[in-house]
Amino acid sequence: MVLYARDIVEKDFIVLNGKTSVFDAAVKMRDARHGYVIVGSADKPEGIVTEWDIISKVVAENKNPVEVKLEDIMTRELVSVDAGEGIARLSKIMAEKGIRRILVTENGKLIGIISARTVLAKLEDYVDKISYQISRLQAPWF
Repeated sequence: MVLYARDIVEKDFIVLNGKTSVFDAAVKMRDARHGYVIVGSADKPEGIVTEWDIISKVVAENKNPVEVKLEDIMTRELVSVDAGEGIARLSKIMAEKGIRRILVTENGKLIGIISARTVLAKLEDYVDKISYQISRLQAPWF
C-alpha cells in the first residue's frame, strides 16, 4: 500500500496576482486560515509567499505592507512533485530542501499543495493501517 501525493493534496489554496499588495494578501490569508499564497495562476504559478516572507521581508524591514507587492517578496524557485509521486519521495524532497510546503501538479497544472503538517497527519493513519495489515499477516492460523 503506497500513499501518493494525490491522496493527501490540499486542493484549497489561494492564488493571487503578483501586483497584489502584501496587506491584501495577508487579509485573504487570515480569512482563509492559510499560511501562504500562490502568486500567478494555477496554470502558471510564478512564486509563493508565506507568512515567514511577510514577517522577514516586510514587517522586520519596517516596510509598508500596503505598498509592497507580492512579486517583490515571493520565492520564485518553486518545488513541485507530480500527483503520482509517493509520500516517501515527497517527504524526502521537503526535508532535503528545508521546505514546509510542496506544490502538486498533474498534467503540468497545479492541483494543490502538501504541507509538512498534512504529511505528518496522514503518516499516522498510514502507519496504523500498515501495522494492522502486518499484524493480521503474522497472526497464527487456526
